[in-house]
Amino acid sequence: MDGQQPNQQPAAPQQTPAPSHPAGGQPNSGMAIVAYILFFIPLLTDAKNDPFVKFHVKQGIIIFGLAVILWIIRMMMPWYWLWNFYWIFNLVGLAILVFAILGIVNAANGKQEKLPLIGKLGDMFKF
Repeated sequence: MDGQQPNQQPAAPQQTPAPSHPAGGQPNSGMAIVAYILFFIPLLTDAKNDPFVKFHVKQGIIIFGLAVILWIIRMMMPWYWLWNFYWIFNLVGLAILVFAILGIVNAANGKQEKLPLIGKLGDMFKF
């Protein structure tokens, strides 16, 4: 009839099993989350070669750097100035915490979105 022999059946398409990724759809989303808590841990593993993890490590470095700068300024200021401006330091500290939480949520959801205000600073790093 259509060129097939009577005993042959058409070949069924082969189905390949879907890769099992953790929640978020990225193979290293766990390491991307860790990048916002301790940015250097993913750099010590094989995850350092994953572009998704590198993106989040760069943003984690920026957040860590901002926290260190804030801490140094607070330690250098005389206590009477610190008393007058404590609300500014608390507001900046809260902003740093919010940035870290936003980054963790993006990493957990498999998104590679730049954080507001500081996301472009991560492009400075070339590794």
